[in-house]
Amino acid sequence: MAKLTLRNIVKTYDTGACVIQGVDLEVEDGEFMVFIGASGCGKSTLLRMIAGLEDITSGDMLIDGARINDVPPADRGIAMVFQSYALYPHMTVAQNMGYALKLAGGKSADVRAAVGRAAEVLQISHLLDRKPKALSGGQRQRVAIGRAIVRKPRVFLFDEPLSNLDASLRVQMRTELSRLHKELGTTMVYVTHDQTEAMTLGDRIAVFNGGRIEQVGAPMALYAQPANRLVAGFLGSPKMNMVAATVTHVAQGELRLKLPDGALLVLPRQPGGARVGDTASLGFRPDQVSLLSAAGHHDGALTGRIDLIERLGDATLVHVHCAGAETALIVSLPGHELPHQLGDHVALAPDVHRVCLFDVDGRAIDSLPGPASVIEKTSLSAVPVAPEFSVQ
Repeated sequence: MAKLTLRNIVKTYDTGACVIQGVDLEVEDGEFMVFIGASGCGKSTLLRMIAGLEDITSGDMLIDGARINDVPPADRGIAMVFQSYALYPHMTVAQNMGYALKLAGGKSADVRAAVGRAAEVLQISHLLDRKPKALSGGQRQRVAIGRAIVRKPRVFLFDEPLSNLDASLRVQMRTELSRLHKELGTTMVYVTHDQTEAMTLGDRIAVFNGGRIEQVGAPMALYAQPANRLVAGFLGSPKMNMVAATVTHVAQGELRLKLPDGALLVLPRQPGGARVGDTASLGFRPDQVSLLSAAGHHDGALTGRIDLIERLGDATLVHVHCAGAETALIVSLPGHELPHQLGDHVALAPDVHRVCLFDVDGRAIDSLPGPASVIEKTSLSAVPVAPEFSVQ
């Protein structure tokens, strides 16, 4: 096990393109760290720099306090599992797993023992005599992981190892990777673009954007308290709903917002630079909003019309077109029962205890304890609803 430290890491290519722009990060001993971000954000490049497969333009990279910038990849005590299994087709599983130890001059008995231990951990002891062509995709990936385990690395690196698997195998392998980490206790850095993998596997998540880290934290901390709109939109499926709002009053520990349908909300928030007249964004997740009938008067509710219903069995996603929303707002309801139909006018009441608020630059406005309260609301019947809706 080892602690990995990155200090102001920069990567610039000969073309002048700067793909890693001063990354600072500490991965604790035995931690499972996940790098996540859109394609081209620099997460895989940084992983290859840790492995020694890419040169570091500037900055310091340390393992247990020792600088490794100029240490050859083979001497860093790091093992990397790639998206491609990269198994030798003419070798058996046992030969593939033990090949690195054999090249390093390990004794045959020691190699067999190391391979046997790794195979037991990965539950593939019965496959040791098979060749890769006789294995499923999930089994091949286990072999690739086993090849890394036998080297007893200080740090494991995973570069989107599950992206080539089908959905059911990915779920199974996520479970096995989590179990493997708990059993080995080794420091792991895992790159993915799949937010489900990030949320379920990581002790902490680093969200990348444009060669920089936007936010680092525990999965549920990032989910509940994103630092900006980019993080809020990247984590969570479906994405966080966003509604434009206007700041009407600013005081210490309090903000008042006017929503597109006329509702005025009092939120216990520090101003965070927001001023009266500023445009802000109110964010709430699909499971943080109640779906009500539009009949009557509902304080603090947005109104709209249902334009799409997705029944998923264990949950139902209802897409509602509301005035002032950037896209259709999504409500997640448990089960498949829904007292509304396509085209119905409905009211959406966000859980004001859990909403997020972002300023005009997309930065989160810090919250204070205590509920928000609605102080004024126009009649629902006076709210205009777009005349045309379509089922997509």
